[in-house]
Amino acid sequence: MRVHVIGAGLAGSEAAWQLAKWGFAVCLFEMRPIRLTPAHQSGLFAELVCSNSLKSRALDSASGLLKEEMRRLDSLIMRAADEHSLPAGSCLAVDRQAFSSFVTRTLEDHPMIEVVREEVEEIPGEGVAILASGPLTSAPLVQALRSLIDRGSESDTAFSSCSQKRFLLSFFDAISPIVLAESLDFSRLFLASRYGHGGDDYLNAPLDQLEYERLWEELTRSGAMEPRDFEIPFFEGCLPIEELARRGKDALRFGPLKPVGLIDPSSGKRPWAAVQLRIENREATMYNLVGFQTRLKWNEQKRVFRMIPGLEAAEFCRLGSMHRNTFINSPFLLDGSLQWKGRSGLFLAGQITGVEGYVESAATGLLAGIYAARLLQGKELEPPPRETALGALVRYITEANPDHFQPMNMNFGLLPPLGEGKKIPFRERRLRYAWRSLSALEQWKARNVAEVA
Repeated sequence: MRVHVIGAGLAGSEAAWQLAKWGFAVCLFEMRPIRLTPAHQSGLFAELVCSNSLKSRALDSASGLLKEEMRRLDSLIMRAADEHSLPAGSCLAVDRQAFSSFVTRTLEDHPMIEVVREEVEEIPGEGVAILASGPLTSAPLVQALRSLIDRGSESDTAFSSCSQKRFLLSFFDAISPIVLAESLDFSRLFLASRYGHGGDDYLNAPLDQLEYERLWEELTRSGAMEPRDFEIPFFEGCLPIEELARRGKDALRFGPLKPVGLIDPSSGKRPWAAVQLRIENREATMYNLVGFQTRLKWNEQKRVFRMIPGLEAAEFCRLGSMHRNTFINSPFLLDGSLQWKGRSGLFLAGQITGVEGYVESAATGLLAGIYAARLLQGKELEPPPRETALGALVRYITEANPDHFQPMNMNFGLLPPLGEGKKIPFRERRLRYAWRSLSALEQWKARNVAEVA
């Protein structure tokens, strides 16, 4: 029996890898490049569309802990990220092209994986399948989800008590611009990471108070592309830079343009504000404007962003854009094994489940692959312990309040408290969370992953 994995993004690629490495045949469907999405630009698997950063490497961060748990479960996405990482201070940034090419090549060359380049318009009615079509799921597949919900509502009172709109939800997400390195004025920029963490891995454009206020004013009054479906909200974790600016004159200085931990070598002082540019590829020919995801009109982007010191003649390899993300109300629709309620063998993974972030998406794909493998062997589907980052993330998307369900990144607030009465220093407390999580993961791994392998 072949497992159908629909979508070769981060989640689908990880799910296919987990199944195939244990000898299960996989049919991996990907509609790109035959049909592109509003955000993707290639047919490569696991293409990173918003940023090339996978957030912190540190074990005392929630994202770093999730990465370490995935490494211990032999994650293909983490292997690709580690092998194709770029200097980015304490963050794990990758060369997008090399990263995605590695994932694509690994899966296309695997003897247990058949890659099918075509659009899937129907959800398999039987057998084992993993739907990992992402937040930009095509219209026919979204309609197939609606039909699946309709069928469930006919036989399940929990479904019929709510309107369909609460099962399929959406928000708007935005992408940051990328500039060509040779078009930058390096005499006005300096290399540094905040507080020196990770070395001189970022280009920094220092702004004095007047420069900052001019930039802020232009951002607040510049023309933006209007979304067609205006009632759909933004995701708070990825606000367009102009929306953030409208929240107050100092919103950017306490957000992506915060100058803390930076000293401008030309003045020996901390700048009023600072724009950071992160290296985009190993050759350092391109830089990403950190935190500058935007829905500004393209001519406005060029005009306004060239007000940043050092970017006066910037050439843009990619301009910012905005797209609609679709996700399901997972607490209503999925059980603790990411399996569709009422349809045995249908698993969902990735951002369509309501997780937010590259690593979180891949993590659910990893778990869906493990669950599908265990189901094929007739074994129990045991979610990771709630003390683990993986378990806490799944618990959120399957047990949160469905009336107010919104996408979520992994964070320490999802983990159960340590239960220690005395006050523990901040970093030590987070490390204790991590040690507890990794210990619990190893026990779960011994019971679940070793058996499948």
